[in-house]
Amino acid sequence: VQLQASGGGLVQPGGSLRLSCTASGVYLDYYAVGWFRQAPGKEREGVSCINYTTGSTYYPYSKKGRFTISRDNDKNTVYLEINDLKPEDTAVYYCAIGGLDYGLGIRCERPSGMDYWGQGTQVTVSS
Repeated sequence: VQLQASGGGLVQPGGSLRLSCTASGVYLDYYAVGWFRQAPGKEREGVSCINYTTGSTYYPYSKKGRFTISRDNDKNTVYLEINDLKPEDTAVYYCAIGGLDYGLGIRCERPSGMDYWGQGTQVTVSS
């Protein structure tokens, strides 16, 4: 199982980015796919998650509004669009997959419960 995250970079405050997570060695059907981030000195936190089969989504309360998760079934890929980027969004963004047995919200709120992780893509927001 490989998860390839891409799309990060240096962005000015107020800008937008779309991150991609493409899976190989596994079909994402029947998985929860999540985006998580980890800033220096901070714990990894959930940003948003999607039930790849149904398309239902979950956003932790603090992440509602500027983040949008979506999927492309034909490409076995999940996207994360981030709008109105702020310096505090600076972090390494990871995608991960986990089972749906505990529900999408629990998977998103507890990164340690995910089963497979990608290598991460750096997002830096700075002027």
